Amino acid sequence: MKKTMDRRQRKSREAIFKAFIALLSEKNVNKITVEDIITRADVGRATFYAHFETKDFLLKELCEELFCHIFDSVDNNHSHRHIFECDAPDSVFLHLFTHLKKNDNNILELLSCQNNDLFLQYFKSGLYRLIESQHQLYKYSEKAKLPTDFWTNHIASTFVETVRWWINEKLQKSPEEINDYFLRAINA
Repeated sequence: MKKTMDRRQRKSREAIFKAFIALLSEKNVNKITVEDIITRADVGRATFYAHFETKDFLLKELCEELFCHIFDSVDNNHSHRHIFECDAPDSVFLHLFTHLKKNDNNILELLSCQNNDLFLQYFKSGLYRLIESQHQLYKYSEKAKLPTDFWTNHIASTFVETVRWWINEKLQKSPEEINDYFLRAINA
């Protein structure tokens, strides 16, 4: 259980996240140092380490913070308590596409920056739990006699590649259209 942060701690944490996101859009994650982050965030080294053990922990927590809201919809929790706010649609995948289209917290920049494979990897790992909760998706898998873990991986991979394609297409299609494409692709 995470301890509650006071306002000053939340501001420092937010500044570190914002600095890290800005740096990720400029250079490869492997080239970013803790010094770069604290300089950009205008916080001290001790403040950084009070929040994150390492840069890798920062990356992990950033991804959790960005994606946990969406993946919490697995529990049918429509009162979101994270950095996103929305009125979640009935379809969990439409929910995901809607957040991407709105570009909440510059998520598109992260998913399309030079470090996008890292974010897509974290994103995909979160998708597994979400997909496993969607029992109706497994009807085809049972009919085709496909292993559940294979089918889950297929759906997650198809979703990630759909997002990648949509970003490359400059999000010209609506979330509803992309959701329809995705659902038709996995049910083909």
